[in-house]
This record gives sequence, structure tokens and C-alpha cells, in this order.
Amino acid sequence: MRLLLASLLFCTSAAFAQTAADASTAPQTVTVPAGTKLLMQLRSGVNTKTAKPGDGVYLETNFPVSIENVMAIPPGTYVQGVIDNVKRSGRIKGRAEVLFHFTTLIFPSGYTISVPGSVNDVPGADNGRVVNKEGSVQADGTKGKDAGTIAGPAAEGAMIGALARGGKGALIGSGIGGAVGLAEVLFTRGNEINYPAGTAVEMVLQRPLTLQQKKISQAKAEYVPQQGPTRLEKPRLQPEPAPR
Repeated sequence: MRLLLASLLFCTSAAFAQTAADASTAPQTVTVPAGTKLLMQLRSGVNTKTAKPGDGVYLETNFPVSIENVMAIPPGTYVQGVIDNVKRSGRIKGRAEVLFHFTTLIFPSGYTISVPGSVNDVPGADNGRVVNKEGSVQADGTKGKDAGTIAGPAAEGAMIGALARGGKGALIGSGIGGAVGLAEVLFTRGNEINYPAGTAVEMVLQRPLTLQQKKISQAKAEYVPQQGPTRLEKPRLQPEPAPR
């Protein structure tokens, strides 16, 4: 009996020792390599009409990043950024442009770390594309639209002039109509960049990102408000006095 107990104690001690050894040798960090892409959604919109350098940009990841079967960046991780430069579209030339970079990751556990990332793409956006490695987003041009704006009034003016005075009237009418269309182009700005909340944005890491595994999976602490002081009831006399 004693021999059996001794054997059980030895096996149990060996198992605990092996578990402790495995825990001590398990990797404590996970490294997300440079070039990794994160798909996010804007929580606040970006518009070149109103944005200015120094404004914050707020996003949330909606797709996980896993490294060697380890959850490195879970969905629902908050991302903060800042706008570096804003350029509105011109009335004659010059496209709208915005440049912002990312600064911080905030994990669901509350773990916060700096992130070296820039805009890689704005998938599905109707207007704008990334034009350089820094992540500048530039609005689409309006050459075709401007040509149509000038040609439309010119054609209408030519038709009215031809009906009124023949060929000479058509020339005069087209000139007047073209002038009206040109004036409209000169006094109208081109496309602005307008990305409302919910727009998909893809970030690319410029440098490797080293994360503490324990802090990533750490349970989120929840705030439980304390109840206020309870009202004490007036004590009753025992036995109760007879009514007067």
C-alpha cells in the first residue's frame, strides 16, 4: 500500500514538474511580421471638406490576424490614427487628398500598444485610391465630367441658335452655351474624399509588431457600480405599545 502511494505521489510530482517546465518554456510573445494587412472599419467618418491636420481617426478591426495558430489581433480591436495632411480639390485643377497614419492598437482586454501602420487600400470606396507608400489617398479626377458640363450647354445653345437664326445663330448659341458651361466648371470644385463611418480601410504594418500573449488574452475587467446607501427602517418596539 505504501509503495502504491509513493508511486502515485511520484507520478503526480513529475506531472506538475512537466507542466511547470512547459509553461516556462512556452513563448511569451508573438510577433506580427512587417507587411501584415489588417482589415478595419471606420468608426468615425473622414471628409476633406471638414478634416484638418491633427484630427483623430477611429477604427475597429473586423477580421482576425493569426500567427502560428495563435490569435495575435482579434476582431473588435480598436485602432487609433491621426490625420497628417489634408488637401481640398481645386476649382480648375488639383485633386482632393488626405494622408493619415495609425498610432495605437487597443485590444478587447485593454492591452494598448503603438502600431507602425499606414493605409494600404480603401476597398470598395466609390472615390479615391492610395497613390504612394506613405498611404496618401487621392480623389478621382473630373476631366470627363467637366467636358460634359461644357459640352452640354454648348449643344443646347447651338440648337436654340439654329432654330432662331440658322447656321450663324448656331455658332453664336454654341459659344454662349459653352461659356455658361465653362463658368460652371471654373466655379465648382472637383470631387472631395468622403468616407463615412463603416467604410472599409486596410492597414499594412511598416515594421514587425511584438505582442505579449498573456496581455492579449487577459480577461477584460468590468466595472460593477456599487449600490448606494440603503435606507434604514425605523425599529419597532416589542411588544408594541397600546394606542392612546
